[in-house]
Amino acid sequence: MKKQIAILGSTGSIGMKALEVIKTFPDYFGAEVLTAFNNADLLIKQAIEFKPNVVVIGNDNYYQKVFDVLDPIDIKVYAGNRAIEQVLEMESIDQVLLGIGGFSGLKPLLSALHNKKSVALANKESLVVAGDLVSKIARENNAPIIPVDSEHSAIFQCLIGEHNNPIDKIVLTASGGPFRGISKKILEQVKPSDALKHPIWRMGNKVTIDSATLMNKGLEAIEAHWLFDIAPSKIEVIVHPQAIIHSMVYFADGVVKAQLGIPDMFVPIQFALSYPNRIPNKLPSLDLLQLKQLDFEAPDIKKFRNLALAFEALEKGGNMPCILNAANEIAVQAFLTERIGFNQIPEVIEKSMQTSFFIKKPTLEDYLETDKLTREKALRSLKITE
Repeated sequence: MKKQIAILGSTGSIGMKALEVIKTFPDYFGAEVLTAFNNADLLIKQAIEFKPNVVVIGNDNYYQKVFDVLDPIDIKVYAGNRAIEQVLEMESIDQVLLGIGGFSGLKPLLSALHNKKSVALANKESLVVAGDLVSKIARENNAPIIPVDSEHSAIFQCLIGEHNNPIDKIVLTASGGPFRGISKKILEQVKPSDALKHPIWRMGNKVTIDSATLMNKGLEAIEAHWLFDIAPSKIEVIVHPQAIIHSMVYFADGVVKAQLGIPDMFVPIQFALSYPNRIPNKLPSLDLLQLKQLDFEAPDIKKFRNLALAFEALEKGGNMPCILNAANEIAVQAFLTERIGFNQIPEVIEKSMQTSFFIKKPTLEDYLETDKLTREKALRSLKITE
């Protein structure tokens, strides 16, 4: 039977790529729900093409615009963030692809899990912020989480069939972003336009900046800890600029498994939607004979301090990763609007980690309050008002 997908964040880079997968395999997948926050025009265009049962526009101000176009063609239209959570109660939804970025993805993820939905997860921040809570609710509701990030998809694929075989470590590969090999002095002068020129991937602005600072790899390390129930000491990051090996797993017997492939998010999204099956596609296969070399190097955590701060937050636990994430989102936005320099991003994060109130065993309310207070404090420290 055709699997009906709810794409949360259908107008973002992951959401649009997921719709490519659905369009490529119309006999396998259908778009049951599409959501966006502000991009009403693209949401309307997507809805007309894919004809979902329901669309949700997060920003209430665009509700009438979306309703006027889609209601006459029998597409239900709702508005508001709460509506995004509520539509996940629909029995017609077989799987949720969570492509909403940042902290705002946490509540929809929890709603999907509470409703026992399988989740294809592209929002790493939810596990970063509240991994213990997310994992607990997923277990209680027998709701599987299938990773979409290329690195976590690679680890997931390497672990299939391994059952409880002991793992020595997992290795997350990083492309190194646009500033690999550039001196810290030069980094003081880079502009957002420079940081947004990723050499391999085409992503949204926030995740592209995170890649440039290596925070993205730090967030992925925290996510991997919760996804695969592995100790922080057994998670390693290695820079691999070709982005051909997406990640590796070292087993206790010395065997290393790696997942290789072309750098295209179509592949991990397709796998997350089709799992446990693999569907043939027409993407070019990896040609090993065309690869001149595969390079690896240790990340420079002195120059890219965000990676070290992320591991520090992971080791500390509690609400510290939530503090890290909130401060990072504020700092990245400040950099994108040229209110701070590139090298100031880790300074904002470290100050927040040092001055925010630590909670060892936070509740959902604690996470929400931590996120709110950390953002407010970071904005005040930058003398920015929202």
